[in-house]
This record gives sequence, C-alpha cells and structure tokens, in this order.
Amino acid sequence: MASSNETTSRLLPKTSLPDQEREEGAPVSRKPRLLIYSLSLVTSLLLAFILLPRIPHLKTGDIAPKNITAPATLYVEYEGPDQTLLFARVNRGEVIAEAGKRITDRSAAIIAEIARREGIGNRLYAYAGLTLLIVLVFYLFYRDVKRYRPALASDRRKIILLAFLLVVTIIVSQFSRTIMLLIADAFSLDAATVGFALPVASGAMLVSLLLDFHLALAFSFIVSLLMGMVFPGDPFMQLFYFTTSIMAALHVIRCKKRTAVIRAGGMTALVSFVAIIGIDLYHGQLVGRGLFDLGAGFLGAVLTATIVTVTLPFFEAVFDIATDIKLLELMDPNQPLLKEMVYKSPGTYHHSIVIGNLAEAAAEAINENPLLARVGSYYHDIGKVQKPEYFIENQRVDENKHDRLSPSMSSLIITSHVKEGAEMAKRQKLPSAIVDIIRQHHGNSLITYFYQKAKELQPVGPVAEQDFRYPGPRPRTKVAAIVMLADAVEAASRTLVEPTPQRIQSLTNSVITRIFLDDQLSMCDLTLKDLREISKSFNMILNGIFHHRIDYPGVEFAGAKKRSDHPDKKHLEEAKPAGSTHSG
Repeated sequence: MASSNETTSRLLPKTSLPDQEREEGAPVSRKPRLLIYSLSLVTSLLLAFILLPRIPHLKTGDIAPKNITAPATLYVEYEGPDQTLLFARVNRGEVIAEAGKRITDRSAAIIAEIARREGIGNRLYAYAGLTLLIVLVFYLFYRDVKRYRPALASDRRKIILLAFLLVVTIIVSQFSRTIMLLIADAFSLDAATVGFALPVASGAMLVSLLLDFHLALAFSFIVSLLMGMVFPGDPFMQLFYFTTSIMAALHVIRCKKRTAVIRAGGMTALVSFVAIIGIDLYHGQLVGRGLFDLGAGFLGAVLTATIVTVTLPFFEAVFDIATDIKLLELMDPNQPLLKEMVYKSPGTYHHSIVIGNLAEAAAEAINENPLLARVGSYYHDIGKVQKPEYFIENQRVDENKHDRLSPSMSSLIITSHVKEGAEMAKRQKLPSAIVDIIRQHHGNSLITYFYQKAKELQPVGPVAEQDFRYPGPRPRTKVAAIVMLADAVEAASRTLVEPTPQRIQSLTNSVITRIFLDDQLSMCDLTLKDLREISKSFNMILNGIFHHRIDYPGVEFAGAKKRSDHPDKKHLEEAKPAGSTHSG
C-alpha cells in the first residue's frame, strides 16, 4: 500500500520543472526593457525627423542650402533697411530663397512667419522637443499594453513589428503627400485636399489583422496625433484620420478572406465621405471643393486597401504571424502536410478532424481564437505520418507492432511524433503558433500504458517515470491547452461502450481533472471557469457524435453486431489504458 506521502506527491502538482521547460519558460518572465526603451527612443528620433517641417531656420545674411518655397499663401510685414514697415504677399509654391544665395530681410521675415505658423523655433530645440513628446506618447502606450496584454511586452518580434508599422505608415503618408502636392499644384487644387488622399488608415488595418483591434485602436490614436502635425492649421484632419483608421481596423476583425480587405476599404471610403462632408460644411467649402475632397477620400481608401493587400503576406512571413486569413489557407485539404496525412495515416486524419471540432467549440466558449484551435488540431499529430502503424487509430484489429517491442522502445516511438511533427511543420514554414501547439499538445504527460507495462515486466527494480513522459513543454497558451484537453477527451471517448450523456460528462470531467492534477495546465492562463466552459462544449460535441441511432426494422446486414461487440471496440477497450496518452 502506498504511503500517505506517496499519495500526496502523486496528487499535488510538481514544483520542479524539466530542464527544457525551465529553459524555455525563462524568457517569458524576463521583460526586455532595454529593447523596448531603445526601440522607443530610436523610433521617436526617426518620427521626429520625418515630421519636423523641412523649412530651415535661417536669418538675414545666411546662405540658403536649397530652394525654399512657401507652403501656403502668406501675408508678411517686416522692417526695411531704414526701419520702415514693408508688406509682402507670398503665393503658395513661390520661391522664397534660391539655393546658394544670401537670405534677404524679406526672405528672413517670410521664413520666420512660416516657422511661427508651424509652431517651431530653433530647429535643434524643436527636434528635441518633438522627440520628447513622442517618447511620452509611447510610454503611455506601453503602460496600456502592459495592462491589457502583458505577454506582448516580452515578445520582441511583435514589439518590433508595431514600431516598424508606425514608422512605415508615417513615411508612406509623407511620401504620398509629397507626390500628391505636385499633382495638386498641376491641377491648381487646394493643399488641404491632398490630406484626404493619404493612406494613413493602412497602418491601423494591418495592426488589426496582424495583432488585435485593441492595439489598432491605440495605434490609430497615435498616428492621428502625429499626422495632425503635418496639417497644423486644420485640427479636423486628426479627427478624419482617427475615424477612418478605426473603421478600417473594425472591418478586418476575424477577417476570413483576403477579399475582406477590399470590403474594409469600401467601408473606409464611406466613412471618409461622411467625415469630409462634415469638415467641408464646417468650413463652408462643400460647394467649392467638396467634389475634389470626396475624390481624394476615395483615392485614400483605395490606396489603403491596396497597400494592405500587397503587404499583408510579407508581414505574415517575415514576422511569423498567423492571421485568420493565413489559418484559413492552412485548412485547405490540399495542403501538403494534410494530404500526406490522409494518404499515410487516415486514422490520424479522422482523429484530428474530430479534435478540431472539439477544440473550435471550446475556444469559442472561452473567447479564444476558434480558427487557430481548429487549424492547430488539424496539424497537432502530423508527426505520426513517419510511423503511422505504431499508433492505434491506424492499426488493424489483428496487429499491434508494440507487442514485439519493449515498453521503453514503444514509449520512445510514441513520444517521437511530437518532435518529428514540429520539424515537419517548420520545414513547411507553418506559423510558430501552430508549431507551438504541436510541441505542447502532450506537455510532459505520462504514457501510462507503457509505464504500467514496464512496471509489470520489472516488478523488483524501480522504473524511472521520467523515461515514459513526453519531453514537453507544457502548454503556454489557452489554445494549446484546449488542443491537449480535446486530444485526451477524444481518445478516451472511444472506450465508451454505451455513450450516454451522463457517461460522456463523467468521462470529460475525469479526463480534465486528471490533466489538471498532473500539473499540465499551470503554464497557461486557463481558469477553473474556463475549464468548466470547455467541459460543457466538449459534452455538447461528443453528444452530437455519439447520438443514439435506432435499429430500422427489415434493414439488417449479415454480420452486423452491436457496438459493444464490435472487434474494433474491443481492441480499443484493451488498448485504451494507453490511448489517453499515446494514441492522441
């Protein structure tokens, strides 16, 4: 009889982690503050340089480094040589000072007036001040991210992606503005009209697609503030950019097709029209320039959708992010890994499809990504195609290759499908979210069947339990944990002789409790409430799978047997002590 200490140690979660898990889990607890601070400073310096007005700070007698033109029509008053007041009118686009020539009193006065309107004094001080303000905005954004998504603070790839998207959005917008100002000059259009055609909303749409809407909301606010500096005389432009960015981000939440980006562009155009009409009505210019402004708004929406459509695959590949669009493509049965599974291990393929149904329902019940859960389930056992005949779902009733192997060798073959599956997924360049599910869907759980068999064959000496455990790591995310639970529940459900709703519920609860007590769920954020919702969703799906079928009178087939008498079922019942650990 086991001692009380032995019983306690078996039931309570283990406090020590395998070396692999301790090593992999360490970076999660260490926040890369230095990287975040350095990246924030570099990004702020870049943005300040891009957004600072290009008019140099020059005084009378200085040499103009380049041609300086007026950004708008100005009326300037300045002192002449004999201290008399002089007035000058400068048209937009007019050359104020030519490159290589000295600055006159008139040119110096015009340059000073431009600096006053744009809100800068000395350029070096202005650059430092603008950098400081942007750093302050980033700090507030970082505090929000730490509260809302603390894991993101330690994800270097996504932090770099956010900074990159912010800088690129501003650069593309500024470049588009420069090109469109030349076009506006050619057609004598107002410079303010150009502002409506800038693809500022593309950044927010990409953040919503690649990360989530909450981050896109904060991103939209920051970009709108920064772009407002480009149009200091019109505070409504910040409101325009914010509303269009939010609309663009909203319409790509749970985006199922790449064509959805085009629809999001259409909705962005619609919001642009409403905002432009409101702005022009406020300024009393709807009749005079409303048609041109609406055309610019439509052009901006088209550019936004085009940029997102073209660049999204690039960001998915470079930053290794599984968007819903990418996940839908991976569900295609013609994907190489899924086709190989169908041909080499059809039993595993069917097993994975059922787990996909279970995992998707469970993820939806606790507000996780159901598409990621389904796709992760499809690929979680892809490593079994290397040795399909060693897994029970692919074996014939009259043959079991493990009968000729020692328990330790069988355990080694069973556990190898995790490593081989992860390597196959990496070779096919599957997203890291899918690879993580493959590696974590068994955690470091015990292969009970072969462990017990080894103890029976070696009753005297001790059998190392660690030799019969999966290498891990344990699930790090809720979705990976859901796949683990669905895998175990589906495998155990095959042993049910009479699958009534009560027996299904009892089975589901016992499997989830066993995994919980084995300390497999301590590295993810699943709560007891989540486990209860997951159990309910599993019961619903399994009741649908095992629903009662009546016997039709007069429709009998030779050799037909009851479910409990079927040899497949008997075989499963005999092998099931291992099924919950090695067949999934």
